[in-house]
Amino acid sequence: VQLQASGGGLVQPGGSLRLSCAPSGIAINYLTIGWFRQAPGKEREGVSCISPSGGSTYYAASVKDRFTVSRDNAKNVVYLQMNSLVSEDTAVYYCATTRSFLHGTDWDNSRKYPYWGQGTLVTVSS
Repeated sequence: VQLQASGGGLVQPGGSLRLSCAPSGIAINYLTIGWFRQAPGKEREGVSCISPSGGSTYYAASVKDRFTVSRDNAKNVVYLQMNSLVSEDTAVYYCATTRSFLHGTDWDNSRKYPYWGQGTLVTVSS
């Protein structure tokens, strides 16, 4: 499974960006999609996750109520809408996937995701 993450860029504090994640070679409706990020000098952390049907979503406490994960299985894409961005959101954002269903206790465990995209850089700065 190959993943393509896109949509990163430079945005001012308080602004918004929408990231996209699209797999190739497989229908997305079979996949759990996770979003992770890694800021300079910091460990990779889980940001959000969405189940194959979209019925279950999970968020890190630091992004809850600002970020929204969604999926359009007909278009074979998952989105991460990021609003009210702050400088602490600056990082390389990765989407990752697994064919397994993940629960609230392990969605942010990067070892649960065998397939990863290449990352897209989000910079929040004035």
